[in-house]
Amino acid sequence: MASQTPDELRYTAEHEWVSVTEAGRVRFGITDHAQDALGDVVYVSLPSLGAVLIAGEPCGEVESTKSVSDIYAPLSGVVVARNDAAETSPETLNGDPYGAGWLIEIDADPAAVNGLLAALEYRALIGE
Repeated sequence: MASQTPDELRYTAEHEWVSVTEAGRVRFGITDHAQDALGDVVYVSLPSLGAVLIAGEPCGEVESTKSVSDIYAPLSGVVVARNDAAETSPETLNGDPYGAGWLIEIDADPAAVNGLLAALEYRALIGE
């Protein structure tokens, strides 16, 4: 089964999805492709509120029964919200990576999201 790659989102080569919330914040998480490659997610570590993230730098970890992977910041910004439920129920990333499995919201330039990969480009990257 092919992974899901919603057209309305933007993506990074490190397998994060990115969206802009109604409040103009940048929300992100790991893609369906990433959670599928990881297998059963058993642990998630997220940065604290107020942490300054640098685009392309690790900002957290996702651990599965197979491996540990870094979560990379898609853009630079300050953490304004974190999905604590992802840490307490990491399996949410497997079941709903684009919804309840979101990870972090940052205060960043929403226009910068347009510089990330479009769904078509991400699908090409992962061979879909």
